[in-house]
This record gives sequence, C-alpha cells and structure tokens, in this order.
Amino acid sequence: MRGPLLRLVLLGLALVSSAEPLLSPHVVHERRRSVPAGWTRTRRHASDAVLPLRFALAQQNIGSIDEYLLDVAHPESPNYGKHWTAGDVARKFAASEESIVTVLDWLEQGGIERGRARVSTTRGWVHVDATVEEAERLVNAEYHVYTHDTGKEHIACEAYHLPEHVTSHVDFVLPSVHFDAKLSRRSDTSESQPPLSTADQPAHNIGLPGVGISPKSGGKVTETVSEVEQCDEYITPICLRTLYGLDYTPVATDKNSYGIVEYTPQAYLWTDLQMFALNYSLDTLGKAPYMVSIDGGYPQTVNQSFDYNGESDLDLQYGMTLVTGAQTVTLYQTGDIIEGASFNNFLDALDGSYCTFEGGDDYTQDSIFPDPYPGGYKGPEDCGTVKPANVISTSYGYNEADLTPFYAERQCAEYAKLGLMGVTVLYSSGDDGVAGNGDLCLNPDGTQTANGTIFDPSFPGVCPYITSVGATQVKNNTSVYSPQPEMACMEVIYSGGGFSNYFPIPSYQEEAVSYYLENYPPDYPPTIWNATGKSRAFPDIAANGANYVVAIDGEFELVYGTSCSSPVSGAIFTMINDARLAAGKSTIGFINPTIYSSKFAGAFNDITEGTNPGCNTEGFNATPGWDPVTGLGTPNFPKLLAAWLELP
Repeated sequence: MRGPLLRLVLLGLALVSSAEPLLSPHVVHERRRSVPAGWTRTRRHASDAVLPLRFALAQQNIGSIDEYLLDVAHPESPNYGKHWTAGDVARKFAASEESIVTVLDWLEQGGIERGRARVSTTRGWVHVDATVEEAERLVNAEYHVYTHDTGKEHIACEAYHLPEHVTSHVDFVLPSVHFDAKLSRRSDTSESQPPLSTADQPAHNIGLPGVGISPKSGGKVTETVSEVEQCDEYITPICLRTLYGLDYTPVATDKNSYGIVEYTPQAYLWTDLQMFALNYSLDTLGKAPYMVSIDGGYPQTVNQSFDYNGESDLDLQYGMTLVTGAQTVTLYQTGDIIEGASFNNFLDALDGSYCTFEGGDDYTQDSIFPDPYPGGYKGPEDCGTVKPANVISTSYGYNEADLTPFYAERQCAEYAKLGLMGVTVLYSSGDDGVAGNGDLCLNPDGTQTANGTIFDPSFPGVCPYITSVGATQVKNNTSVYSPQPEMACMEVIYSGGGFSNYFPIPSYQEEAVSYYLENYPPDYPPTIWNATGKSRAFPDIAANGANYVVAIDGEFELVYGTSCSSPVSGAIFTMINDARLAAGKSTIGFINPTIYSSKFAGAFNDITEGTNPGCNTEGFNATPGWDPVTGLGTPNFPKLLAAWLELP
C-alpha cells in the first residue's frame, strides 16, 4: 500500500541500492534513523535463534482506498452512507496471486523450502520460521536485541533489503525496524498530588514505553461541585451538555453502539462508576459497561492508583453519562495483565485478516496469545471475533516518529477499512502541544529528545482515516452561556496539533488548511515544522479537556487531557447516530469528508484563542476557521444533528 499514502516521507527514508545481489539487486526497503526513546541496543541476536518472519503482502486496490472511502463518506456522493460489509472489505484488498507467487518463489530460491512458508488464509501475509542466520541472509540485515528502560527486550534491525523484483509486492517485514511496542505500563515514577488549591497543578502523567496516555491529574477535588456557574473551574456533565447543546434522549438504543477502548492494566473501578453516578448521573447508577474481553482483558483491581484507573474511570464515567443510561456502552478491554496489548491486538479482534499469521503481529512487538508467561491468558488469540461499534473512541497514542512510514501506513489503512464499514474512529491528539508524548521533539537526525527543536506529531492522530480530537477549556471567569466561552486548553496540558511528516494532505482537508496557511501563516522556519502545505494536518475537531471532575479510587480528582475530549466527542456522535438510525438512515461512519464540507459550515463552535506550546516555541495559534490547535472547533450538537439528518 505504498501508493497515494506514501508520497510524502519528508524525513528521508529513500530507497537506495545496497549490498550484493542474491537473486536480483537488493534495495533498502525500510531504514530506521534512530532508536526510539527508552530503548538501547544491547547485543547481537544469536544466529541459531528462530524468528517468525512475516512478510506483509501488498494489498490489491489499496491505492484506491481514498476513492472508495470518499464514495461512501462524502456528503455529495450518491453512495453516501452505503457502507461495505466486512466480507466486501476482505475481498477488495486481498493480495494478488502474483504477489503471493513472487514472494514464495523468492523464498524458495533463497533456501527456504516451499513447505516451510505458509500463506495466511486471508492471503495477506506469508509466514516462515527462520533462523536469525537465514533471516539475515534473506533480507540483508543484522538483528540485535534492544532493551527498554523497563527491562523489556525487543528484536530489531537498523535496516533491511529486498530484491528489486520483490519490493513492490511487500509492504514490510516483521520483525525488522519497527518499535510498535506492546502497551504495557512503565515503572511508576509519579508522585502523589497535593489537594487542589488552584487549577494550575503539576501534571500527573501515565506513561508507557513508546506510548503516551492521557489524562493528567491536577489533584484532588475537596468539595462537591455540580453547578453550571462553576464550569470555568470544574467540568461536570451539565457543563458539557450546556456547552455543546447536548439535550437529547436516545430512542434507537437497540440499533446503536458506542465503544471505548482500554488497555490492561488500565481499568475502571465499579465503585468509582457508582460514586460518579450517585453525584452526577443517576440514570447510570447500578450500570456497568458491556465488556468485550480481547486477549484476556478484564477490569483488574489488583493495582489501584491514578495511573491504573484514571483513564478508564474518566472515559466511562463521561461516555456513559452523556449517552444516558438508556444506551449501553461497550468496553473493549484489551490484553491480559501480564503482557498487555498493542493497537494491533485490538485491530486483530475487529479484522481477522490482520491477525498473527493472518496479518499484522510480531511476537517481539505485539502480545501473542495464548500468553506464554505464568499467570497470563491461555485462551486463543481474538481474531475477527469482535463486531466494531458504530463509534470507537481511543485515548492512547504514539509519536509518529516512533514508527516507520510503511508500518504507520499499513495500520492507518485498517482505520480506513473501518470507515468503509460505517465506523467512526476517534483518537485524542496528544497533550504536549506541538511536541510529542513526553514533551519529546525531533532532531535533524530523526531522534527524539527533550531538547529537540523540530515539531513531533502524534500517531494515529495524523492518520487521514481517523478523526483527531484536540482540547479546549472554559476561559477563566467566563460563563458557559457567553458567546465564546472556550479557548484552546492551556492549563496543565496543551492540545496536540500540527502537520504530519509521513502522510499527504487528504483532499477533504485541502481547502481548510490552505485557508489557514494563507491567512495565518505560522512564523517559524520550515526547518522545524512541515511547512509544505501538502501534509495531513491535525486535529480535526476539539472538545473540552480541562478541569474534569472524575471519581478515581474513591475520591474526586480534577483531570486534564485530550483523553477527556475524545470520549465526550464520541458520545455526541453516538447520539447523532441514534437519531439517524431512528429515521431509518445509516450511521455517520467516517466523518471527516462531511465535517470539512460546505454543508457543515458553522456546525462547530469556532475557537480563536490560545496556542499549543512545545519544542521551545509557543506552538500554533487558534484562529478563525480550522487551525492546528483546535481543528474546526467544538461540537454544536443541534447544528450537527440537523445537518446530518438532512443527508440520505
């Protein structure tokens, strides 16, 4: 799938000739310019060790995925809302017979007997167990063991090569240069927070290897709050309903669904849900999310702290409350408590063609089930076992630079496939402004450090097939009833936003981004940000992300983050789906082509104040129209509902 998505690789990963030919001249297929933060190369991998080599076959028709998606997602298309089935998607993008034969022939001529290579049942991958010595000869690479600060080990190489006649048939090889590490918790280095005295408290950050997780804690709430007059200091459900006009009672709940993704060991506490419901959401009292366990996931209670419970408690308390107790919320609890899980493990459950030996995973990067470790999940890996909800919200993310373009591209295509099936996928845009997770910024050599100077965008926030959600806050001493009550979030966290270094600008975004760059050009040299005007820009929209009152471990805390913004936005879109389904219409699916269209002009509350600092700059400015801080703005539910009900 190196067609339209990979026209823009601005950090320089060119294909160049290298090494002696095996069957035909080899070329560099992927090269990593640096080791991700937290990882150190420790030793050469044993030559007789066995690697499960996996070759991601180039998918047929993937170069046309933009066209297919716009056909069902653009409001002016005659096929708007005519979403595909999972079978339609699988058939359309299966690898060609030519690709399969080319790869198998090459492996056989390279010493891998035909019987050792297996083609996945979905025809997306070729798998072969090879020794390190064999693998290094096949792909002209050197495999090393890398160790993370947490002690985890990972197998990777600096670069690998494929024969010239093979490279167009393979997207990427696993294991190789990728560090899409498992979502497992980093050792706890946080400090407890003092009682809340002001809104500006030190941030309490959940951290994972290579993965940033919001939210951040601003400390304990020492008084019960519920008044709409206090929304500039404390955000509760009534504040959000008032800000965004969410006065709606769902009527098609049996047809509708809303999914929230969490990764073990992050988990909600039942007692926290009840504490929140008793104070702010009586219609959800006694209710719990419908949990779908993926690869042994469950809401563990052994470990309890903000780091373990903050994210899930936040997502579910607000997600469940805003869709009301009448609408069931599905919790996709992913990964067991021993291994955790990765984005790929979640995608495996939704799409069987993305599974181990049938696409996507590598034991050095993604959790493999049955879990081989003591106490781990011993059941089979979830592969195509989960029907995706109509709206899915996720508040986890990597830095774009953590991944290679090929790998990010392949994962991004999975979100496009979900869009084809009518699913709305939301990701929080990040909490560090123009910097990456952990306040890391890029250096000219591609490394990420705290003293870097180049803006470091997030992933999947820059994937053109998801909706990226930034953060706002109610202005100090401002009523939610005022004409413009919100600004970009600049307390504790900063709304993630900027421009991709990997993905080209999608057509639905060209006009909005062009207007911003022409009328409000950022005053930064092009050496520190992608100033071409031809790259995917984010976020797409925003919602409040500051001062949330959340019940965590038996106490109310103030919480900040784009992780607040994403589940709230998801709840709003779920209610719009309810109205459309009740009217006999389709779900809204991939919303970006619609919300950027002229039909939706004015349907979001434009945010024109604030910036998103990072990398020793003030970041970008919030401006009239779309901007790389708050996107198109915050949802105006009545206007959005009316506009979507007018569509077929």
